[in-house]
Order: sequence, then C-alpha cells, then structure tokens
Amino acid sequence: MSRYEQYDRLGAPQKRGQATEAIVRAELVSRGVSVLVPEYDNEPYDLAIEIDGTFYRIQAKTAFEATTDGAVRFRTRSVRTKGSGYEREGYEGKIDIFAVYAPTREEVYLIPIEDVGETQMTIRYAPARNGNTKRVNWYEDYLLDAVLPSLGWNPVG
Repeated sequence: MSRYEQYDRLGAPQKRGQATEAIVRAELVSRGVSVLVPEYDNEPYDLAIEIDGTFYRIQAKTAFEATTDGAVRFRTRSVRTKGSGYEREGYEGKIDIFAVYAPTREEVYLIPIEDVGETQMTIRYAPARNGNTKRVNWYEDYLLDAVLPSLGWNPVG
C-alpha cells in the first residue's frame, strides 16, 4: 500500500492534519534540520525550524488536487469552529513559511508566507490546458530541497 493510500484511509481531517505534520517533520529531520514543536496546540504555527542560527515558524498544510488538472491547492487561512459559525483568520505576522504536503504527489513544499494568496494557493505540476504560463507557481520552485538552501541549509554529509 502506498503512502497516499494509507493517508487516504485516515478519513478524518484532524488525523490527516496530524499525519501531514508528522510527514513534514520527518522530511526535515531526515535532512538534518533541527525541528522544534510547540508545547501547546494553540499556537498559530505547528513547528519551528532552526537553520544557521535563524528560527522559522512553520504552519503545516495539506494540499488537495485542484479543480484544474495538473495542480494542487492548499488553504492559507485557518478555520475554527465557533458557536456562532466559522472563524477564518490569516497567518500574516504569525508564521514565516507554509510546509505543504501533497499526498497525491507525495511531495513536501516550503512556501514563504509572502508568496501565498489571501485565501489559497495553487501549485502547478503540469502545464495548464489553456497554455497559461503567467503568474504560475511551479512545484519545482517550492520543493523542500529547492527552498532549504535559500534559508542557509547545507545538506548533511
């Protein structure tokens, strides 16, 4: 059974979120990145990493297949259930990076908060059918191993 099939069988969004956090942590740790996890669950970030003396607050998100072929999408706002309905809140000033796990692709992306849209972001892994190439977020630019060096990370070895 593939990792995606295992992930898909989890069903509940909370379990999938926990799996996403664990996968992101494992991918970072396996590259020698120091990962810190907040003691409490009410922080706006899920973990922090330290690279070359600098700390980065990270929010882990799960990407889902976009409605357009060849892309995945994730939400850039938190949604909390309140007695009066749903509360949606952005992460500006609260995190530095989104770490996004795309189960269907089995890939982890790191996206600086400055690069995301107000409510969601689409990451394209195949050209659009309509041929659009403007303002496209290509997956290669956000792959974990593509972004970590820009943060000062040097591979273990």
